Amino acid sequence: MGRAHAPSAYAPSALRVASLLLSPHPSLSPPAMTTFPPLKNDLLLRAARGEETERAPVWVMRQAGRYLPEFQAVRAHHSFFEICRTPALAKELTLQPIRRYSGLIDAAIIFSDILVVPQALGMEVQMNPGPHFPDPLNVPEDVERLTKNVDVDKELGYVYEAITQTRQALNGEVPLIGFCGAPWTLFSYMIEGGGTKTFQKCKTWLFKYPEESKALLNRIADVCIDFLVGQIKAGAQLVQVFDSWAGELSPHHFAEFSLPSLQRISSGVRAKLAAANIPAVPMTLFPKGANSQLPALAATAGYDVLGIDWCVEPADARAAVGRVALQGNMDPGLLYGGRAAIEAEVKRMCEGFRGGKAPKAWIANLGHGITPGVNPDDLRWFFECVHKYSAA
Repeated sequence: MGRAHAPSAYAPSALRVASLLLSPHPSLSPPAMTTFPPLKNDLLLRAARGEETERAPVWVMRQAGRYLPEFQAVRAHHSFFEICRTPALAKELTLQPIRRYSGLIDAAIIFSDILVVPQALGMEVQMNPGPHFPDPLNVPEDVERLTKNVDVDKELGYVYEAITQTRQALNGEVPLIGFCGAPWTLFSYMIEGGGTKTFQKCKTWLFKYPEESKALLNRIADVCIDFLVGQIKAGAQLVQVFDSWAGELSPHHFAEFSLPSLQRISSGVRAKLAAANIPAVPMTLFPKGANSQLPALAATAGYDVLGIDWCVEPADARAAVGRVALQGNMDPGLLYGGRAAIEAEVKRMCEGFRGGKAPKAWIANLGHGITPGVNPDDLRWFFECVHKYSAA
């Protein structure tokens, strides 16, 4: 956009970041339920439960990200996965958009990455700058290299500790979201060795080794179940499953390969919470690009909220899912269009979701993550417009 971002009052000083790292390292033992400050803003949770709200709750995917100068200030001194694995730093990055947009944003999402699950399974993942697996799974026999019995609490306890610290630091201002990647999306990264445009290797597995593929997808799902349950125990008030590559499968193959593992996660998380006498929290599924699957997902996937991208009209999505809550769905590219374009599109989006009524079962968001070049002030305008045009 060509505009320099002014230094933010929220950017952490070098002294502050140093103090985060010098503080005593927390215990990474399995989480126990903790008492947290009372929640002051429950719009997100009410909308996720399908209730009518006075306005739409709003947050954006990747809101703790590279578009923020205060994020860049921390990132300049620490590697990506170092931040993920250092609870105090992950907390700091999670809180940055909450501080900057206080009163405008209705949820925090823990700073982490979907690829911590392959790491827990014993795979090396580098971020330089995109994800890279030096030793991907090339043939089904390579699955033997994966850790057979993953102690998820031990391997990913740093995420739980970050959640607990962040939940305390939020002091009830907004709910905290935890997340994981969907098995099909993680499977793709683990086999392709990183991002891909062709999905050649992972689709070779699906169609050449379908039973081995399904076994691996279920194995990934079981780690995701334990991971999400641990995040909820640690303080997450809603959890989201990101199926970023859902749209790369035909409807038939999505139903065969992705949907069963998604169902396994939703039912497995609820069963484990019930067995531990822990109240369930809302669960969101974001199956990017799988808009043709919305009716089946609403009917059978077992999630409270379905996230949608910008390639489906809100009214059509509502007709497809019935009473299931929706999340989305402005094109992130609109944030580069200037204030008039942002306002016009937010107004249109709100009218589409509201249908002339008060907002109900809708969480406003982008249709995918915010991208690094966005001016933070333009995101602020997006939030302000959602407040204005979604109000009953």
